[in-house]
Amino acid sequence: MKPAEGKAKPNMYPGNNAKGRIALRFVLMIGVVSFFADFTYEGSRSITGPFLQTLGATGAIVGIVAGLGELLGYGLRFVSGRISERTQEFWPITFFGYVIQMTAVPLLAFAGNWKIAAFLILLERIGKAIRNPPRDVMLSHAAKEMGFGWGFGIHEALDQSGALVGPLLVAFILAHRGYYRLAFGTLLVPAIMTVLLLSVARLLYPHPEDLEMKPRVLQGVGLPRSFWIYLIAAALMAAGFADFQLISFHFQQAAIVKTIWIPIFYSVAMAVSGVGSLVFGRLFDRFGISVLIPLTVLSACFAPLVFLGGFWMALFGAALWGLGMGVQESIIPAAVATIVPTSRRASAYGLFTGAYGLSWFLGSAIMGNLYDHSIPAVITFCIIAQLAAIPLLVKVRRQMAR
Repeated sequence: MKPAEGKAKPNMYPGNNAKGRIALRFVLMIGVVSFFADFTYEGSRSITGPFLQTLGATGAIVGIVAGLGELLGYGLRFVSGRISERTQEFWPITFFGYVIQMTAVPLLAFAGNWKIAAFLILLERIGKAIRNPPRDVMLSHAAKEMGFGWGFGIHEALDQSGALVGPLLVAFILAHRGYYRLAFGTLLVPAIMTVLLLSVARLLYPHPEDLEMKPRVLQGVGLPRSFWIYLIAAALMAAGFADFQLISFHFQQAAIVKTIWIPIFYSVAMAVSGVGSLVFGRLFDRFGISVLIPLTVLSACFAPLVFLGGFWMALFGAALWGLGMGVQESIIPAAVATIVPTSRRASAYGLFTGAYGLSWFLGSAIMGNLYDHSIPAVITFCIIAQLAAIPLLVKVRRQMAR
């Protein structure tokens, strides 16, 4: 039986070559939006761990706040994905999420205690949860014309460029002024730029779904078995991936690096993440999900380096952590787009990232509590959880090959 098709909008982008060029411009435009967004919130995330410590938080509190933030930041995407899929209002939902996120970060400058700071950290994650599924669906329509790995890789490279610049600016402010609150307040500027550029993108590209040639199938298609196996694999990787808030807390607690170096370490991680997204995005388009297997092994090595190493080993560990972050932010969502039908991408992204976030929360909470008792136990948990995903990735690769 032929699936029912949605009523097509008039084709705004005639001609395959013209459509490909417009798809690239759309990816670049959203990438620039993400540049300023990451400039803002990654700049803040590079110092929220030690900032919470100055307000009286313990290692367990930092781990729980970080984990709960990722739970909300990923878990609520299930709701956002379902709503955007049902309403098809991808732009309004995306815009609403960005406004919440860009408002929360500068307000950290006024946090008087760790509870208020924790609330704002969580609010920033909620904003990201709201905007990511509809934004990723719009990106997937454009990326289909370019190759999913390359399209998401270009976006992630621009995204991580902002994540590189933001922490460097924060490090500069801390080095010359030494005030966390001034650093948070300064991030208001890129936050405003994010919202303004997003408004321009909405006006220039009102219907990104028209960039994908294949008609959208709206019903009669479910999620394949390989999706659920892949979801479990990604959840294991998330559970074993320590949040940088805990890592930066350790850097300050163990006096491995000076405070002003912590955001610089984070910038190095983001630089590696951006370059890795481009390189491995290309490899993903050529070799498929197989590239995730060696990358998972490689990124799992960050744990002993950042938690046991000195200055230079910790820096190398931060770079490997950044590589893992780039994989999780670009190749993992690109793989979802190749597994599920076009019409189910929004809810699939929401469901996938919801389970991913729940695992991240549980893993972060476990690691935060383990950290207060045994650092080797944290390292063991990180490595075992991530390596446990490899047999599942192999199974998904075999099913997709069939």
